[in-house]
Amino acid sequence: MNKQLTVWNLVAASLQQNIPVMLLYVLESSGSSPGRQGFFMAINATGEMEGSIGGGIMEHKFVEMAKEQLRAMNRELRARLKKQIHDKSVAKDQSGMICSGEQTILLYHVQEMDMVHVQNIISSVEKNKNGLLRLSPSGIKFSEKIPGKDFYFSIHTEGEWEYEEKTGYKNKLFIIGGGHCALAFSRLMSQMDFYIHVYDDRRNLKTMLQNEFAHEKKVLENYAELSSLIPPGNNHYVVIMTLSYRTDNIALRSLVKKEFKYIGLLGSKKKIEKMFNDYLDETVDQKWLQTVNTPIGIAIKSQTPEEIAISIAAEIIRIKNQNL
Repeated sequence: MNKQLTVWNLVAASLQQNIPVMLLYVLESSGSSPGRQGFFMAINATGEMEGSIGGGIMEHKFVEMAKEQLRAMNRELRARLKKQIHDKSVAKDQSGMICSGEQTILLYHVQEMDMVHVQNIISSVEKNKNGLLRLSPSGIKFSEKIPGKDFYFSIHTEGEWEYEEKTGYKNKLFIIGGGHCALAFSRLMSQMDFYIHVYDDRRNLKTMLQNEFAHEKKVLENYAELSSLIPPGNNHYVVIMTLSYRTDNIALRSLVKKEFKYIGLLGSKKKIEKMFNDYLDETVDQKWLQTVNTPIGIAIKSQTPEEIAISIAAEIIRIKNQNL
């Protein structure tokens, strides 16, 4: 989330110092385009830049385009849409890249009247809240209303279009167990678009105290409390990595029948087989158990907490992005 803040902070600082600043925003993307919907960056007249719209020759071309527009000081040309096709065989709108896919990118000369909305975005993101960003030919708007979708884009003509995005963290990660693997995993996932919760039932656990990457940490009396603490959700990811078989079992049982985007259980095949075999003799929903990812993470023979964290993160990213 700090990456988002650096962009909006540059926009705000530029406006405050009366330095012309341009916002570049990927409004729509498809195929293998390097910058996905929601990627954005800012560049001001002094050459300061923050953020990215995908990198490579395409981004370089847009940065130069923005610099030229800022030098021209053409305040009348406030908003400009540019379609990019990553295929050198097309007749127009070539990006210079050959990766296939398409993008619609906005170049917007930020105005003084946008300042209040930029400041409200910054305040909301700093407080880890969600809100609604709306971009249109009339400028930047922000409200505290939380949209149902992460992104929305509609276009009729270059002068008649609308883009909406849910600001703040779009995904929530619930890590159950606060040991060494949880610490390494929190550190890694804090660099991505996840609001991180960590739970453990051990007081004064060193790795919990060291975990400065999680947004919220909670010490429980019993992992059964998780049934009221972790709600279902299509943008909720749950990873169980507690100290023992007993606590893993309590944690998993507390979440039975809740629907998540992802739920995984760390542990040996033998431990997990025993746990699931025990459930066969009980009333645990077998269909729901099939949604639990075990063994957790991609198969890279990970050994250290850092390697385990990478394997789990890769699996979660694959599931998060599978429909893109």
